[in-house]
Amino acid sequence: MSATTLEKLYSELDFAVLSVCKNELMTCLTEPPSWFKHFYPSINKNHQLNQEELPGFLQHFMFDAENHWQRKQPGQLKSGLWVEEAPDGTEWLMEATAVLVEDDRLLLINLTDKDHGTHQKKQQLMRENLLTKEKLELEVHRRTQQIREREEEIAIRLISAAVQRDEETGAHIRRIGLYSAEMAKELGWPMSHVDDIKLAAPMHDIGKIGIPDKILQKPGRLTEDEFAIMKDHSRIGGEMLAGSGISLLNTASIIANYHHEKWDGSGYPDGLKGKEIPEAARIVAIVDVYDALVHERVYKKAFSESKALAIMDEMAQDHLDPDLFAVFLSIIDRIREIKDRNQDEEI
Repeated sequence: MSATTLEKLYSELDFAVLSVCKNELMTCLTEPPSWFKHFYPSINKNHQLNQEELPGFLQHFMFDAENHWQRKQPGQLKSGLWVEEAPDGTEWLMEATAVLVEDDRLLLINLTDKDHGTHQKKQQLMRENLLTKEKLELEVHRRTQQIREREEEIAIRLISAAVQRDEETGAHIRRIGLYSAEMAKELGWPMSHVDDIKLAAPMHDIGKIGIPDKILQKPGRLTEDEFAIMKDHSRIGGEMLAGSGISLLNTASIIANYHHEKWDGSGYPDGLKGKEIPEAARIVAIVDVYDALVHERVYKKAFSESKALAIMDEMAQDHLDPDLFAVFLSIIDRIREIKDRNQDEEI
């Protein structure tokens, strides 16, 4: 359909037709109807205006219209009626329609009826309130996502720094987070907490950054004194990550501090027992043991999964939370898939 034909059609239908550009500028494609000039005397054909010049209700509608255009939704999207006050104080009912014509984003504005009552005004107020609320919720979601991305960047950089000094592989670090997230989901944690443990769990050994190289990288068995120093990595990690006020880092601090506590109270640093140990730390203790057993390291060969699970079953009597270990076994197929997708490089 030609531009001339479209203009004639819109003129006959008594519409004001605005073409919307991606830079939020709008162009009036047709000579505006006489009633439109009554409200906007300065707008003529080919006149450009900014969306901020539109009535407040119509500015809110533009958020829905943009989604309609971007998704190339079929058909029309209507704004619903709103009340516009003319310079002489009279009030008229108007309605806008968003439509996509051959990739042109058009906004059609038409006059419906100048006679309206209290009911219509109340409806308009309700719509405006709902649109304002939706706009605020979208802004809150956008800002929350930005904060989350910054937190993730912090976590990734901290993990990268720790891995440089430890013998653990990057794949191991990644698997610990993925295993822990699967456990948390199975336990019914809120998704925000699942996301936290996914990034926090890989930081469980970050305190090793404070352990001397002669101990951390010693190829043989540690002496009693050396092991006492090595154990201090849990306290160092917990203190490094504590007190930020950021949920992700708070979870990481708890895991770093307590993932070597044992179910029977014989662990470190505080000798916590049973459910005194935070659940996040109990989860990481299980997945860390599993991953260490089923993978080869410079100091050991990999166990078969059946052998590893048998060892862990014995550990569930004293070292590991037996209830959480049962949950771990219930999702072993998902755990195995994560392991298989995130293999270590050849040693």
